[in-house]
Amino acid sequence: MNKIDWLSLDARLLQLLVTVQETGSVTGAAQRLGLTQSAVSHGLDRLRAIVGDPLFVKSGRGIVATAQAGLLAQRARHLLDELEAFSVAAGFEPARLNTCFTIAANDLQRDLLLPPLLRRLREQAPGVTLRVIKSGAPGPALLRDEVCQLIITPRPPEGSDILQKRLFEDRYAVFYDPGQRAAPTSREAYLGADHVTVLYEPRRTLDIDQWMLAQGLERHFVASVPGMAALGSMLRGSDWLATAPSLLARHSLRGLAMAPVPLVTPPMPMYQVWHLRHHSDPVHQWLRSELEQVVQQVLTDR
Repeated sequence: MNKIDWLSLDARLLQLLVTVQETGSVTGAAQRLGLTQSAVSHGLDRLRAIVGDPLFVKSGRGIVATAQAGLLAQRARHLLDELEAFSVAAGFEPARLNTCFTIAANDLQRDLLLPPLLRRLREQAPGVTLRVIKSGAPGPALLRDEVCQLIITPRPPEGSDILQKRLFEDRYAVFYDPGQRAAPTSREAYLGADHVTVLYEPRRTLDIDQWMLAQGLERHFVASVPGMAALGSMLRGSDWLATAPSLLARHSLRGLAMAPVPLVTPPMPMYQVWHLRHHSDPVHQWLRSELEQVVQQVLTDR
């Protein structure tokens, strides 16, 4: 086994390794890092010479990481976090920050909170960028494996190393096309209608759907879609109903009619969730604080 010349490593090479692994593409890594493809290829050649491993091999039209590259990328993420923390240890100044935050969120959180959050962050830290990924029904591995730094979700994953804080609470409402039907005003009319719902993962229904089943409230579903944003296209032009968070009326379900659910339903809380390793990091504390400020602003505008 070749002995790694660790003095030849620097943060840029570590970031390059992580980015190529995440994008699975030299082109994608170059675009994300603002480099040329030849610069990325040259950096990979330097890394291969240092670690004595091919790191990435061709697979179909793309490339995949070797087992060694996967392990190295995981360690590289930890080292980059430590380097970033080191750089701000003497006093955190957002204007000096040059980083990309990865946040996992679904349609509601993404459309409602992340655009104003990015604007607010970049006003103070022009070097900050944002990468948004789908959270689905999130598990702790998203944070433990550093797929993202923060999750915004109504379903916080569990774990002794997983921390959370409630951001706000929304209510469920009934959405429908007013050109095709009127609002259901009774329990019987609501339960007797045809419904559309969201299914992020197989056999993993929305909390409200699980709650209704637990109450013995059965509805007939004509369709399930993979995200809240897809409900609108299903409802328009039909007499179907969708039960979803009321805040969707601001974005993906704008233009549809909204009415109260004609029975008492539980509220829908929303949380920000992070890993214990980032709890005392001044950069991450700033990110979480700015998100809380955005939530206050958004809810004030309701």
